[in-house]
Order: sequence, then structure tokens, then C-alpha cells
Amino acid sequence: MVSDKKNLSPSSSRKLNSPPAEETTPLIDNTKPLSSHPKTLANVFIAIVGAGVLGMPYAFKRTGWIMGLLILSFIAASTTYCMTLLVQIRRKLDSYENGTTNISSFGDLGFAVCGTLGRFVVDVLITLSQAGFCIGYLIFIANTLLHLFHDEPFSDLSLSSGISRFTVKSLYIWGCFPFQLGLNSIKTLTHLAPLSIFADVVDIGAMGVVMLEDLRLIMLRRREVKAFGGVSVFFYGMGVALFGYEGIAMVLPIESEMKDNAKFNKILALSMGLTTLMYGAFGALGYFAFGDKTKDIITSNLGTGWISSLVQLGLCINLFFTFPLMMNPVYEIVERRFSGGRYCLWLRWLLVLIVSLVALFVPNFADFLSLVGSSVCCCLGFILPGLFHLLAFKDEQGCKGCSLDIGIMIFGVVLAISGTWFSLMEILSAKDSRDLVFSNGDLIHEDIQNCSSFEPYS
Repeated sequence: MVSDKKNLSPSSSRKLNSPPAEETTPLIDNTKPLSSHPKTLANVFIAIVGAGVLGMPYAFKRTGWIMGLLILSFIAASTTYCMTLLVQIRRKLDSYENGTTNISSFGDLGFAVCGTLGRFVVDVLITLSQAGFCIGYLIFIANTLLHLFHDEPFSDLSLSSGISRFTVKSLYIWGCFPFQLGLNSIKTLTHLAPLSIFADVVDIGAMGVVMLEDLRLIMLRRREVKAFGGVSVFFYGMGVALFGYEGIAMVLPIESEMKDNAKFNKILALSMGLTTLMYGAFGALGYFAFGDKTKDIITSNLGTGWISSLVQLGLCINLFFTFPLMMNPVYEIVERRFSGGRYCLWLRWLLVLIVSLVALFVPNFADFLSLVGSSVCCCLGFILPGLFHLLAFKDEQGCKGCSLDIGIMIFGVVLAISGTWFSLMEILSAKDSRDLVFSNGDLIHEDIQNCSSFEPYS
């Protein structure tokens, strides 16, 4: 992996790889106005917080609330440290070239340290992670609309028998498809900027309403909750927590846009700390409010009042318009590699189709969060930062520093393998249960038709 990498020590005559023309252009333009401390804090918060927070209460249900808080705190601290490693590497490389390295993205850093292979690996992982986030958005939208407009016991029953069988959930996903084709055809993010602001406001407002409802229910009735889960759910919780901190790919662009970037690490730690407090409170309150009845998407536990309906619809609209924003890094990577960096409409539409097809076959929102977090986010968050830092500082740091980098990489590999395995088992078991419902669908419908009254089973 490092065969085309030059020595990064100061005595080296060539400190960085000289990329070919198509590799030198950073994915993100670095000519933007510099950001103040408060704006940088807000940018980090916006880059991190996403739809993953909605699966936190269900993860706490699986892991237990104390184990959930411990996992969340550990992942937050570890992720923050690995983010600072990326900043350290970029600053070192900049010091060699008097700040002219043009490293403004994770992919640029991968190329500077490991050459073309480094950029390729980062590009693949970022593509998978961003697409994974968007798959989660579609699952959330479809499941939320099911909860709002259909009787829950039959929301997953087939609408037609035979090979061509469609669920109500699939109809909602396909209903979003043509509109997403239109939104994702927009060439520039400038026209989508107001939608991003709207999405952030809706996110914070919806979480506030949900937490207030949780507090009201906790005061009315205390449910039985567990503090600790088993070993298998430990890795499950790790995956969900990793998905929640989804902004590592944006650390370098945000740091490069900060006026006084010498204080970036403090701003990053503060933002991560506030985010962790919010995640912990949201997850614990949701679990305390609903106990064993906590669903994979916490908003599905809300009642049928107009306030809860508005919150859920608002979140659906939020994620619907966030979809093209999250897919934009994927388009930049794919268009750079397959169309010479030029805008390509058919590639964008093909990617939207692939994301929609994958969303059709994932039954559970939180299980999918754990899968993406354990596999892709684990590689981006732990393995690559540890590897890049080891390669960049191997001639300067002692055995302790090298051992720490290697330890981070080993931890990331163990977590990726175990977490991915347990998450796949959860998804497959949920799929088997859904298939059992499908196999008995005709019988259930026949029973309903033959009964004058029917009480839904639980």
C-alpha cells in the first residue's frame, strides 16, 4: 500500500507525492471565507449530527442504558482523537511545503500519504458511507409514513401475490424515486443551501419535541429498563454509535476554513462533547419513556396527535431534502473517476437507483445503522487515521506512539469484523421474520375477510 509513498521526514528531498492532473484538484474548494470559532463549532455539530440519533433509544434498549452511555462516551472520545490525528498529519505535510499542499479532504490526505491507492481506498469508503446514510434516510421515510398512514400489523403485507410482490414500504420508496432524480440532477450545492439550513432547524426542533414527550411519559409512568446487555449487543451498540458520529470526512475541510485553526482541536472536543451529551440524553430518555416497547425509529413510538405527526412529517421532509446533499461527495468522486470530473446525469441517476434498491431490502432502520457504522464508518474512523498517522510519523514518534497507532488499527479491525457479523445476523433474522409474515399473508387476509370483527394481534 505504501510502495509509491516517499519518506515524510524533513530530510526527504520529496515530501509528498506529485499527483497527476486529475488527482490534484481537491474535492472541496478551499477559497471560501474563513470561519469564526462559533461558526466552526456549529459546522462541526452540523457535520456530525444526522439521522443516526433517531436509532439511539432502540440501541439503548438492546445494550442497556448504562452500557449504552459508556459505549457512546468511549466512541465519542476515540473518534475525537482519531479526528485530531488527521489534522496533525495535514499540518505536518503543510509545514514541509509552506502550506501549499492543497490537502483539503480525506482523499487528498490519503493520496499524500499512500499515493493513488490511498486515495482510492478513501474514495471507496466515503462513497459507501455517504450512500449508506442515504439508504438509512429512505428507510426512515418509508417506515415513518407507514406508521402515520397505515395499520401497523399489516404495513409489511404484500399487496399482490406471486413473484411481483410489493409492500407498502416499497411503494413509498419508489414514490420518492422520481423526485430524488430531479433533486440529484442539480449541478451545484448553492441552490440546496437553504434546504440544508431548514434540515438543521427541523432536526433540533424535532429532537426537542421528542425529548419533551419522553419526559412527560416518564413522569406519568416508569417502565422497567435494563442497565446492561450481553456481549453480542455490545458490538451492535458500537456500530450504532459509530454511525451517529458520521462527520469524520468533513473534519479537514472544516479545519481548513477556520480563522484561528490552532484552536481547532479545542473547538472539536467541545462540539463532540455537546453532541455526546445530546445523544446520551436523547437515547436514555427515549428508552426510559417506552422501555421494551421502544421501536427502531423512536418517532414511531409517538402518539397520533397532530404535534407528533408534524414532527414525523418534518423529519421526513428534512431527510428527503438532505439526500442530495449527502450524495454530493459520492457524485464528485464517481464523476472524477468515470467522466473526467465533468457533470454526468446518467451516473447520478444510476446511483440514486442503486441506493433505492438497497433500501428496499433492509427491514430495520437501527440494524442498518449498526451495519454501516461497524463496517464502513469503523474503517474511516479508526483504521485509516491510525494507519496514516503511523506512516506519517513513524520516523519521529517513539515506540509508545507507534504502539498507540497500531492499537487503534487493531481495535478498528476487531470492531469492524465483529460488529459487521452481529449486525448482519440481526438483519437476516429480521428478514426471516418478515418472510414468514409474507408466507402467511394470504391466510391472514382470508381470515380477515371471513371474520365480522377482527382484533389486530401484537
